[in-house]
Amino acid sequence: MSLSESSWRVFWSSNMSKAGVVLLILYLVISVYVVVSYPLDFGTRFWNNPSYWADNPKEAPPEWIAFFTAPSPPRHMVFRLENPSEYTIQRFSYGYSDYPSFISITVSGVTYASRPPTLLFELVRPDGKVVPFYVLSVSRPLPGEQPPYRRHYEAPLRVFVSGDPEAASFVSRFLRNEYGLEIGPEDILRIGVERYLFGEFVEGRLVPLTGDYVLAVTVNRADEGDAVDDVRVVFGGRVYGVLGTDRLGRDLATGLLFGFPISLLVGLVTATLTTAIGSLLGMLSGYIGGKTDTIIQRTCDILNNIPLLPLLIFFTFILRPSIWIIIAILVAFGWSGLAIVVRNIVMQAKTAQFVESAESIGVPRGRILRRYIFPQIAPFLIAQLIFSTPSAILAEAALSFLGLGDPSLPSWGQILEYAFRSGGVNLGLWWWVLPPGALIALLSFTFVMLSMGLEPVVSPRLRRMV
Repeated sequence: MSLSESSWRVFWSSNMSKAGVVLLILYLVISVYVVVSYPLDFGTRFWNNPSYWADNPKEAPPEWIAFFTAPSPPRHMVFRLENPSEYTIQRFSYGYSDYPSFISITVSGVTYASRPPTLLFELVRPDGKVVPFYVLSVSRPLPGEQPPYRRHYEAPLRVFVSGDPEAASFVSRFLRNEYGLEIGPEDILRIGVERYLFGEFVEGRLVPLTGDYVLAVTVNRADEGDAVDDVRVVFGGRVYGVLGTDRLGRDLATGLLFGFPISLLVGLVTATLTTAIGSLLGMLSGYIGGKTDTIIQRTCDILNNIPLLPLLIFFTFILRPSIWIIIAILVAFGWSGLAIVVRNIVMQAKTAQFVESAESIGVPRGRILRRYIFPQIAPFLIAQLIFSTPSAILAEAALSFLGLGDPSLPSWGQILEYAFRSGGVNLGLWWWVLPPGALIALLSFTFVMLSMGLEPVVSPRLRRMV
């Protein structure tokens, strides 16, 4: 049996090794999926763009909490009407004992020839009452503008109905006509437009009205060629997605997925470069000796006495925050400890008889280092590479938690930082805090398990104990 096969058998015989390999493969598969399916500018184009998440409920817990709570909270409902005709309807059922968190309307891609079209939005309730709750008017032509007039192609027109005075006026008229109630628009806005649209009065108290609803959209066109490409009506839920949302309504599952390749990139690239530099300089220091050894060791002493985290904070503060700057600083100040250890190992290895024999017959130094010394320290370097990966991951997470991470790349540390800064911990928004912290800990523990599995391979004494 070859040495590599024997080492693999020792490594794979540990349950820690098996668990670590399975978790690492899982992390790698998710990272590849994210890199392939997500755009490279996801951070700047989507994650840090509040308008992209405007139609999501804010600080909503995950949908699966409905299995553990009673009554079930309202789900998020989005109705998209493409190229709506003169009269378009959308039927849906509402069976929740709570109201939607908000209502919004978004219109995009409007083209008209002379007079701008108007859109009337109505809600037909289960009790048969029809509530016209908003009339949306497209802006008129500008002086000197030539037809056809195009509106809201680049930036859709979004109306937050729950806080719109015009919608409150419609609801106020509905309450006066149907129930004889004089409730002003200001009071309706204070309580919520959505409560009156999805509620009924029972013994003088407003309660949710369940049953089958119909959303009706009427498009009033002045010319046959006028068109509206897309209409979207959102009834905001009290829960959202797999992992909920943050204060901006961002889907936390999406952000956490994007953090997988970021954390692996920082950890693996930093660990690989620090291991390569530290092992090379350590071998040169231990084998060549003399002035080379003195220069390298004094440099290691200086770097080992510089506190890394304050230095990271200083450089990322004065420079533009970038994931590559963080990696460069971690590599520049992270190789010295390994170089000292490798030097000591090489100083012992070079006294071996086969090394002295190779020197006596004139074998070049480079060949001796590559063929006779490096194989002796290779298992240790592999273990060191794996064991140093969590340190880089935690360093990046710490910087992001302090608000000094790369703003163009959402990471787990940044999600945690925004949760603490926005009061998510104080408000008990556990779905915002626990998942990123758990993913950071689990990824670090994955490499710790791999390192523990490699210990019997590196140390023959431990191998005999296993």
